[in-house]
Amino acid sequence: MSIALLDDYHGVAERYADWTTLGPNVRVQTFRDYLPEGDRIAALQSFDVIVAMRERTPFPAALIESLPKLRLLVTTGMRNLAIDLDACTRRGIVVCGAPGSPDANTATSELAWTHILALFKNLTVEDANMRRGLWQTGMPRPIAGKRLGVVGLGKLGTAVAQVGKAFGMSVQAWSPNLTPERAEQAGVEYASKQTLFAEADVISLHLILSDRTRHVVDAAALSAMKPSAFLVNTSRAGLVDQEALLDALRKGRIAGAGLDVFEEEPLPPTDALRALDNVVLTPHLGYVSPENFTAFYRSAVESVQAWLAGKPVRVLNA
Repeated sequence: MSIALLDDYHGVAERYADWTTLGPNVRVQTFRDYLPEGDRIAALQSFDVIVAMRERTPFPAALIESLPKLRLLVTTGMRNLAIDLDACTRRGIVVCGAPGSPDANTATSELAWTHILALFKNLTVEDANMRRGLWQTGMPRPIAGKRLGVVGLGKLGTAVAQVGKAFGMSVQAWSPNLTPERAEQAGVEYASKQTLFAEADVISLHLILSDRTRHVVDAAALSAMKPSAFLVNTSRAGLVDQEALLDALRKGRIAGAGLDVFEEEPLPPTDALRALDNVVLTPHLGYVSPENFTAFYRSAVESVQAWLAGKPVRVLNA
């Protein structure tokens, strides 16, 4: 039996879990580099099992139908919108989840704050200019006394809000389902979407992407923001109208953005965002940590073991 481990960018999949426990008749092949769409069928058609790292490689129906040997698809995490579950079910392919570390949310909220601090302190520009031999080329801005707008007040949004309060910020929150009572329980002020976007000095997004939340940050929302305000997105690129954001950044209608997620990942080398000096960019690191990936890959081994024993666990297309 052959197993493909996809998108192991850091080369840790075979170190973080013991794949030899699956037996001597199991062959494991790791793919460190991202497989372009045109190469996926040829590269993957000989595998019985595929372990996908989150949503890095999509599995639409067309790809699934082109992999005749595939019988088990394991995704790290317990939700993967890039897999066509119905197509897998029609093919008789079992799809199983592999949960990560319970502390993964902490890493994502930490990254959101890394972006916020980098933007207020002009960190990436100052670092680049220091390396060019320059000195004090921008004016850092204080965070205390500023207003943080949190869009989505689940575990991640609440964690980000609490740090904002510790920094001495006033914190407002909004989401399509948030109530004033729930905001009060989290110790923050409820605001309408219009008020939050108009008054915040920095907005951090923490929503699940769905039909309802896609492009929740549209041209109108961006136009409502202060010219001095920042937008931070460590959730999903689809929450933001990317063309409207690029236009706002180019024209200086907002001061800048911190982005960890992109509509096309890996972000192409020639993408326009890479040329902007008012954007802090990270390569989708929100869920990336040794602890989380160790849990991911060990859970993936468990999922394969259970499936081989005829008792699959954490089935997502049951």
